[in-house]
Parts: sequence; C-alpha cells; structure tokens
Amino acid sequence: MGLRDDLHARFGEVPDVPDRSAADVLAPLAGRASCRDFADRPVDPGLVRLLCAVALSAPSKSDLQQRDIIVIEDEAVRAALDELLREQPWIAAAPAFVMICGNNRRQRQIHGMRARPFPNDHLDAFFNAAVDAAIALAAFVTAAEAVGLGCCPVSSVRDRAEEVSDLLGLPDHVFPVAGLALGRPAGEAVISPRLPLSVTVHVDRFDDGDLEARIGDYDKRRAAAQPYETQRMPAEYGHDPSYGWSEDKARQYSRPQRTGFGAFVRAKGFDLG
Repeated sequence: MGLRDDLHARFGEVPDVPDRSAADVLAPLAGRASCRDFADRPVDPGLVRLLCAVALSAPSKSDLQQRDIIVIEDEAVRAALDELLREQPWIAAAPAFVMICGNNRRQRQIHGMRARPFPNDHLDAFFNAAVDAAIALAAFVTAAEAVGLGCCPVSSVRDRAEEVSDLLGLPDHVFPVAGLALGRPAGEAVISPRLPLSVTVHVDRFDDGDLEARIGDYDKRRAAAQPYETQRMPAEYGHDPSYGWSEDKARQYSRPQRTGFGAFVRAKGFDLG
C-alpha cells in the first residue's frame, strides 16, 4: 500500500499529497502499526544501543534533556518485569525491552553542582520530564521501525509504577513513562483506523462541534475494518450489538485506573502544586 491508501485506511480520507518525494518519505510513517507478535529472533544489543542514541537525538524541551532509557538485558530483571506485566502475556515474547523514563533528578543535581537555586519545584518539573520522555519514545518507535523492527509501547508499566521503579532502581525524581517491547515482526501488523482529522485537527481555534455524529461515523468505519472480538465488562454493561470504539473506551475508563500514580509521583519527590 502507498501513502494515499494508508491514509484512507487510517482516517477515511486523504489529505493533499504535494509531491511524490513527500509521499515516499511519509508512507512508512502513515502505514505504521503496533506489533505484538514477534519472531523468535534476538535483537542485537548494539542495534538497541544505536536506537537509544537516535531516540535521544529527538528534540528536548528547553534542551533540558530530562529523559533516560533503561535497556533490560539481565534475564532475572526481565523475568521479574514480565511477571509484573503478566496480564499482557505477549510482552514476555518480545526479544528486547526498554524502559523510557522521565528524569528531573539530573536537573536538580546540576543546580547543586552549580550552587544555583531551584525555584521551579512545581507541576512543570514533572510535566517537562514526562513530555521529554514521550518525545524520545516516539523517536525510538520511528527509528526501530525504520530498521525493520516491530514495537509496541507499554503504558501498563504505570499500573505497577512503584514495583517497576524498585526493580529498576529508579531514584527520586526519576519515573517510568512507558516500556517499549521490540523485535522482528512475526507477521504483518494491521493499521488501526484513527479518529477523522475533522475531530483532531483544528484551524485557529479548537472546535468539537458535532462530535457525537463524527464519533458515530468513526465507530462504524472502524468496526467495518477492525471489529472487536470481545466486549469489555459484559456482566456490568451487557452486550451492545453496535459495540464500537467509543463504547469500548467508555467501558475501559469506567473503572478506576492508576489511582495511586499521583501518590507515587509525589513519593518520588515531586510537588505537583
């Protein structure tokens, strides 16, 4: 498939493509898909380290460089991590795993080294580090897929944030943002349709008018291309014959999730005021 086909599969529409050279460059990005089915082939540790370098070449907020990557190589550590994430058994089959962390500790250490005050001990200290880590995560995914690897971010590490932190020896002001499972794909990943651009791209001012109708159209388009095999929490909500993305996400977040993450972040020394 080419860029136009991938964008149509993704959004149900095709933005203007200015020229062929742009199409060739952008097609792999538009056609990407998360991989949860890996071939039983190891990933060269040298390649993983190279990908770390490329990921950390991505933009950094204010050049503060508040993100670190922990490469999981020790078999015992990996086994313990897989056990913490056992509700997603596909993770254990990934040949390689890295943890992307936000790091506001180093900035504080630099202030100590330079004998300068640290007056910004508030929410933005956490937010800056979290965003910096997210930028590196996106760059890592792009780099990994460019060299033929498949990967999938793992946000469920935050479900067990304290245990993950203890396992990896994360000190105060360093916290897990997401894991990343990677390896050679065992098969072809499927493009997930996304919300239409009319919902997520705005010009000049935010506008979510007519949202219900647009989400309804998206539910139908996604169900036609990628129907859900099961429905969440049928005992609580019953069986919905028109079950789609919006119902799935509403059910998913109808239960409390990561309610202890704020306490974990505060215990790491962050003042979120």
